[in-house]
Amino acid sequence: MSDMTTMEKNTKAREVLSRIVKAVSLPEGGDRLIHYTMILLAFFGLIMMTSASMGLVMGDNAGFYLMVQIVKQSVFLVAGYGMLLIIARLFHVDMLKNRYFFLIYIFMLFGLLACLLFPEQYGARAWIRIPLPRIDMSIQPSEFAKIVSILMIASYSGDIRKKQPHGFLFVIRPFVLMMIYVIIILFPQSDLGSAAVLFLISCVCLLVPNNKQMRPFQILLKVLFWISLAAVIFVLTPYGESVIMTLPIQTYQKQRFLSAIDPFQDRYGSGFQLISGLISFVGGGWFGRGYGNSILKYSQFPAANSDFILAILVEELGFVGFLFLMALYFIIVFRLLHWARMIHNEKAKIILVGTAMYILIHMIFNIGGVTALIPLTGVPLLMVSAGGSSTLSILICLGFAQAVIRAKNRGEIE
Repeated sequence: MSDMTTMEKNTKAREVLSRIVKAVSLPEGGDRLIHYTMILLAFFGLIMMTSASMGLVMGDNAGFYLMVQIVKQSVFLVAGYGMLLIIARLFHVDMLKNRYFFLIYIFMLFGLLACLLFPEQYGARAWIRIPLPRIDMSIQPSEFAKIVSILMIASYSGDIRKKQPHGFLFVIRPFVLMMIYVIIILFPQSDLGSAAVLFLISCVCLLVPNNKQMRPFQILLKVLFWISLAAVIFVLTPYGESVIMTLPIQTYQKQRFLSAIDPFQDRYGSGFQLISGLISFVGGGWFGRGYGNSILKYSQFPAANSDFILAILVEELGFVGFLFLMALYFIIVFRLLHWARMIHNEKAKIILVGTAMYILIHMIFNIGGVTALIPLTGVPLLMVSAGGSSTLSILICLGFAQAVIRAKNRGEIE
């Protein structure tokens, strides 16, 4: 009798364990290479964030504050992973109904404006502070605005050739709505990096739809892109210094442009971070000093575990560690673009392209800023830099991407 009871208990335990594993696994039909690469990237990022945070938590309570950093990032990763699985199971492109989606757009608009009620931080008003005892916690709505913009463009611009659009205003409506976000982030919030990322992601998404009425607008976007790129290249030459001083941006943002041109102009001020980052790249060599052995993170180096975590990573793991990180990002990006090429449904295609651009543009801006190729923008390395909002946002975005891949594999969309 006792043997039967034991067998029944073991059977029930196996059933419970099977249900748990199924609940925390990617739903059938999703892209497992993207999924496992994302998990590896998140785990790698958590390890590097832990090391980079050691230099920021020195003192009597160093252990406590380091544990807080690790727990915070872990909570965001677990929460984001849970949201990814829920979205991957429940979302379908047919849910992108304009009349309902506009309410989400308005809600996010209020979130961006709410940031202006909180004190300035790092020269910007881009965060909603959450008062918690002994824990610094905040939300950055501009990260989630990137998801809303991708979905908004998919909702309004995807497959409109099957509808009956009414003139040019109908075609550019998602661009106008997106620009409202960009203007709020750029001027009242004074967050140039987030505004630039949101603008570029949205512009690429707007190039996806194949519609005759959109073609003149898409050509205009391409022309504006090349003109803007040429303007940025000119501004970053020594001849562009006088132009920088006339730009309608904050003084600290102008200093970032000047430091990108020559960080040694103000080596102990605005150029200190860039010079220290470049030194770490040289010191890391091919294989680095070893995990945890960074010298830079103990030298009053700001943003060591967030915007400049790449400098710590290269110093400790060398150029090989950098290549490993890039390989993880490119696997995800290439797989997303592969599915975008395979899927004909334009709403789904926009979501996939938008998610790929989200990752790629963040990567380019962060690496470019740390290496002084472009001005510092405060854009994090997704799932590697410490930051709850960016971590949650990209995992949610990957959840939408997995949902459309799953729908394609199940034959629910073309």
